Amino acid sequence: MSTEAPENLPADVHSAILSIRAASLRDELQVEEIEAPTGIADHAIAFSCLVKSKTSEVSGSLGTGRFVMFWSSTPQENWTTNFRIVCFARSPLETNIGADDESTDITWDWLTDALALAGAEQSAIAGTTTRIVSSGHGMMSAEADHAEIELRASWSPHGTDIGRHFVAWQNVVSVMSGFPLTPGVGEVHR
Repeated sequence: MSTEAPENLPADVHSAILSIRAASLRDELQVEEIEAPTGIADHAIAFSCLVKSKTSEVSGSLGTGRFVMFWSSTPQENWTTNFRIVCFARSPLETNIGADDESTDITWDWLTDALALAGAEQSAIAGTTTRIVSSGHGMMSAEADHAEIELRASWSPHGTDIGRHFVAWQNVVSVMSGFPLTPGVGEVHR
């Protein structure tokens, strides 16, 4: 995030950051503020998350995600507001689900449903969903096939209540990892 004191931030940026900090967090996720990308916009704040394995009967990596809020005094090309949200989510899949061609469309539907459920109004939404099915060969041929689904998306949020978009991102990461599309409460670690 910008190293500027809150009182020196543009009012919209300050309001947006406050709404993110006030947002409820999913119990399944460990969310942390991370260093935001620089040189893309005037101001940015970023978060990462990991799905906690102790919230599931499955051990190992259950999912991960990134959320970045950008703000520029002049909207950039393809932005319809001064803000832009960029998010990423990845989760392992059962191999038979990963082989299903519709799994990418379902993942995109999870994003649009999560945004609608959170009341996160936006425009200029764009992104990709990717299925990866890996099979071992040679000395790795004994390893079981492995599948993952990945979502990369961006959009221009309307208004300064970016907390709604932050909640939607958490819900997408969670539902991709096998949890229901409902919010929980947790704590942001800095």
